[in-house]
Amino acid sequence: MKFKEVIGIDIGKMSNEACIHTLQTPLSFDNTNKGFNTLLNWIKHNINCSIDEVLIAFEHTGIYSFPLSVYLEESKINYIIIPGLEIKRSMGVQRGKDDVVDAKRIALFAYRRKDEITPYKLPSKQFIKIRRLLSLRERLVKQRAGFKASLREYKRFLIKKDNQLLFNIQEKMVKVLNKHINKVNEELQEIVANDEEIKKIYDLVTSIKGVGPQTALFIISLTNGFTLFKTHRKFASYAGIAPFPYSSGISIKGRSKVSHLANKKMKSLLNSCATSAVQYNPEMKLYYERRIKEGKHVMSTLNIIRNKILARMFAVVKRGTPYVNTNAYAS
Repeated sequence: MKFKEVIGIDIGKMSNEACIHTLQTPLSFDNTNKGFNTLLNWIKHNINCSIDEVLIAFEHTGIYSFPLSVYLEESKINYIIIPGLEIKRSMGVQRGKDDVVDAKRIALFAYRRKDEITPYKLPSKQFIKIRRLLSLRERLVKQRAGFKASLREYKRFLIKKDNQLLFNIQEKMVKVLNKHINKVNEELQEIVANDEEIKKIYDLVTSIKGVGPQTALFIISLTNGFTLFKTHRKFASYAGIAPFPYSSGISIKGRSKVSHLANKKMKSLLNSCATSAVQYNPEMKLYYERRIKEGKHVMSTLNIIRNKILARMFAVVKRGTPYVNTNAYAS
């Protein structure tokens, strides 16, 4: 799609700043539906092209940018959500911080790439709900881990009868957090059970040994049901498990390595899948042991297994049939 005008928006908690790239005209508006109407009227009065030829660009800022995304989606206006790090690195050395200037930089970034940009589409309500529940679950698990760690230390060095309140409150907190985590798990499973499309993909992905419920739900929500990434290799790069060469001229001849620019949570989950597969999947266990005997590095071997598991996830979803362990039928 050819865009003739680009508008950059710096998202704030209460108010936003917008800038039309060609005119460098700024606008401040509230982060509410009333403010969004003001933005739309301002755009229509200041551009010299059709609204269909306008692209609105802004950073991904979680819940702060979500209302604007919904408004633009419902109004059928083209928009793109850009990772903040991508904008920051594209602008070179920058000093200071100003919302109006940031809106101009976002507009410039999108204008330079307007011919290659594909407008963003908001995920379905179910995928968004799954993401939020998984995020909540992660926070609850971290809080529970903190209380459990404290209790272990107290039990090691303190006498419980002399510190009854200290122990009782934290033990109750662990029980309460367990209860809330179970409620989140039940809600997630209910979403899966009540949505045929998600249920089908979930069953396909969890048919692979080593892939658990949390990993399956996380990758399903991140990929919008395996539609955002065309191949497992592209997702591997996003997740930080794709190895890239590290060499330059004759002076730098390093080994291929993964990038630190990654979705750290997804990378951690895939690592858990790999370690679980090495323990409980005979095929992966044999592969792992063979490479280690050959003197291969442990982490490089685990990374290969992570990629194998990811490739299988994409394969079963594309094929539409569960994973079959062919080794079990080998004579």
